[in-house]
Amino acid sequence: MTSTKRKPTIHEVAHMAGVGIGTVSRVINNHPSVRAETRAKVQQAMEHLGYAPNPHARRVAGGRSYTVSVLLPFVATEFYIRLIEGLEATLSEERYDLALFPLLTPKRLERYLRSGTLAYQTDGLIVASYDLTEHFAGGQFPTDRPVVLVDARNPNYDSVFMDNLLGGRLAAEYLSRFPGELFFITVEEDIDRVFSHTVFAERRAGFQQGAELARRTVNPDQIFHTRLSAEGGRLALQTFLRHYSPPLNIFAGADLIALGVMEEAERLGLRLGQDVRLLGFDGQPWTAQYGLSTLAQPVEAMGARAAQLLLERLQNRRFEPRQVRFEPHLIERPSTLGAQVIDSR
Repeated sequence: MTSTKRKPTIHEVAHMAGVGIGTVSRVINNHPSVRAETRAKVQQAMEHLGYAPNPHARRVAGGRSYTVSVLLPFVATEFYIRLIEGLEATLSEERYDLALFPLLTPKRLERYLRSGTLAYQTDGLIVASYDLTEHFAGGQFPTDRPVVLVDARNPNYDSVFMDNLLGGRLAAEYLSRFPGELFFITVEEDIDRVFSHTVFAERRAGFQQGAELARRTVNPDQIFHTRLSAEGGRLALQTFLRHYSPPLNIFAGADLIALGVMEEAERLGLRLGQDVRLLGFDGQPWTAQYGLSTLAQPVEAMGARAAQLLLERLQNRRFEPRQVRFEPHLIERPSTLGAQVIDSR
C-alpha cells in the first residue's frame, strides 16, 4: 500500500508564524490591513510547510470566489485573445481566475440574460464589446456584483472603450487624400443584429461623417457587410470591382478582413498601395510583416485597465462610474503608401 503525504493545514501555518488563523486568511486573500512584517512571517511559514491555499477555503474565509466572469462575443479571435491576455495579466497579480462565457449566437445570449446563470455567481463581471443592459428591464445587470464594460460603454457602469467613431472619421479623412472612391467593409455577425450599438456600427458612422467632412460620397454599394473573416475581405473586393474601377480606397473594419482583401488583390494582379489602397483596424502584430496600414488600438492596455477598474470596484463600490476612453492611432505602411517613404508613426 502506498502512502500519500499529508497536506499541511492553515492551523499549522498559523502556529508556525505565531499568528491567528484569521491573519493567515487575510494574507492569503491579500488583505491590505496586514502589516508587512506579519505578512512576511506568514508567507515564510507557508513556504516552509509547502502550504497551498484551497480555493474553496479562500471563498469561505474571504467571502470571495476569486473568479471573474468575462462575457465576450468570441474566444478564438486575435482581438479577444489579446484582450484576455490584458485582463489576465492584471487579475492574476491578485490571484483571480477568469471564467469565460462566449455569447456566440443570439440563442446563447438569451441564456446569459437570466440572473441564475453561473456567469453572475463570481466576484465580478467584465462584459466585452456589447452593452447587454439594453436587453435587461431597467437597463441594469441582474447582479449585485461589480460590472465593468470593456470595448463598450454605459454611463451607469465603469467602462473602458475605444473611440470607434473617431476611428471611422480618421479612416475616411486619411483615405480621402488619395484619388478614387471610398469603400468600407463592416462586420455583421448574427449576434450583432441583436444590439442597437456595436463597435462596427460606430466605425461605419464615423466613416460616413469623415467622408462628408472631406466632401466625398459613400453610396450603399460602397459598403460591404460580411462576417469577421479573411474570406469576407476577398468577397468584398470582388463585389466592389464589379461596379467600380481602380483605384479603390478601402477601409476594412478589422485587420483580419483586410488580410483577405490583400490576398485577393494579389490574386487579381492589382498593385497594393496604387490600384487598391487598404487600411485596416486593430493593429494586430502581424500587420507589420504584411505591410498593412492600420488604425491600431492598445487592446492589452484596454484589458488591463478594465481589470484594474474591477479590482478597485471590489474594494470600494461607492464612487461614481468611470469612463476611460482610448483613441486609435494611424500606422502607415505600403498598403496605402505603395512605394512611397513610409511614415513610422
